[in-house]
Amino acid sequence: MGESKPRRELPITVIDSGKSVTEEAHAHHHDHADEGPRSLGQAAPSWLFVGDVAISEAEIAREMQFHRAMTPERSRADAARALVVRELLRQETARLGLQEAVQPVGGEAVEEACIRVLLEQEIENRVPTEDDCRRYYAQNPERFHAPDRIRVRHILLGAAVDDVGGRFAAREQAEKLIAELKAQPHLFADFVMRHSDCPSKDEGGELGWLERGQTTPEFDRQVFRLRVGLAAFPVESRWGYHVVSVDAIESGEELAFDQVRQRISDYLELQVRQRELQQYLQGLQERYEVRGLDAIEAETA
Repeated sequence: MGESKPRRELPITVIDSGKSVTEEAHAHHHDHADEGPRSLGQAAPSWLFVGDVAISEAEIAREMQFHRAMTPERSRADAARALVVRELLRQETARLGLQEAVQPVGGEAVEEACIRVLLEQEIENRVPTEDDCRRYYAQNPERFHAPDRIRVRHILLGAAVDDVGGRFAAREQAEKLIAELKAQPHLFADFVMRHSDCPSKDEGGELGWLERGQTTPEFDRQVFRLRVGLAAFPVESRWGYHVVSVDAIESGEELAFDQVRQRISDYLELQVRQRELQQYLQGLQERYEVRGLDAIEAETA
């Protein structure tokens, strides 16, 4: 007998999504035959299969809009993997005849209800113990602090994202203002009133105390790396360029175990559930052979 083929892991993300597995499996399931690429009356080609069921390139193309990535190849691979997971679950619910046994809840589709019942039957919910939570708290002290925060003033020199000339001019003006403010920092409020395109100009450019995630991501990433004082370079965002002054920085205080116990319990429970889901999907792959996914993912290398 030849060597058995090693099981291939289908990575899925549950912890980071904030959605139930059922929602993840169905949130992007659309049956619009008129969407996606057309091929002059011919059916779209299929190189991806779950058992005897083909997943066409048209289906993958439609799914890609829900899996944004740095490259089209990565987006295509993520979309293909999501469709494979959904098809594995669909075929298993059909094998077990769940369509006749389940009752949809609320606005659930029948297929969605079938997958929900399937996972409820097959995946055991395990609640972490108090000792489990305390052990994780002790081993990861850096994770349990109140959010860091900074107090910021700014001057926004506005320019649309697609206005190349305007953005160049905004950056140039920001650099000039920074050079002047280094020599005369007391002019900041005056420059705010004269130059800023942000409504905060009426409050002297004050944005107040900010925690991570409260502003646009690109602005957030940059300002939380700054030290107290005038930033030496313009901070770019989708709105234009900002002259930024950080007036204060406060590090978050350590949180007591009782303040984070439920958060830890939820996280550990999701970790265990994800591992069990991964093992369950691997088992389904042994029942319904997946072909073509390796080739699609190889294109991302």
